[in-house]
Amino acid sequence: MIIAPLRVELIPQIEQLMATGEPYITVRSSSDYWMYAQLFSSTCPVALIDNTPTGAIVAFRSQDNPDDIYVQDVVVHPHHRGKGITRQLLERVRIYGLEHGCRRIYLTSEPENATAHQTWLTLGFTNIPGDTTHGGVAVIANFKGPGKDRAVYELKL
Repeated sequence: MIIAPLRVELIPQIEQLMATGEPYITVRSSSDYWMYAQLFSSTCPVALIDNTPTGAIVAFRSQDNPDDIYVQDVVVHPHHRGKGITRQLLERVRIYGLEHGCRRIYLTSEPENATAHQTWLTLGFTNIPGDTTHGGVAVIANFKGPGKDRAVYELKL
């Protein structure tokens, strides 16, 4: 397996890969992935097995708070889950953060996504306290706008 930055020529395969993460991941437009590949490739690693994307992270360093890296999407193809690919992709983002003086990586998840909750805790993230809990997961109400409650996780660097 090779971990490499997102490249424009991978966009069609990345769109297909992201679709395997539904309903928790929304496939973005091709132009969005083009922008990620052109402007944010350092924080958008892709796992390649036999030149086929099997996992990807879309993440951005905050312009408003450059100490933060926000992870928008994480996906591993169903046939390759449980093999440590997410850990390796996240490690690439973590190294970038350390090299650039960032202090944390954070992300959000739907409160009912129990698999994601367990994954983030296993990878060293902390579920940030919220307004309420849902199945033992701390949830911040309206985090992404009205009616968009999210579990928020952070990994201090």
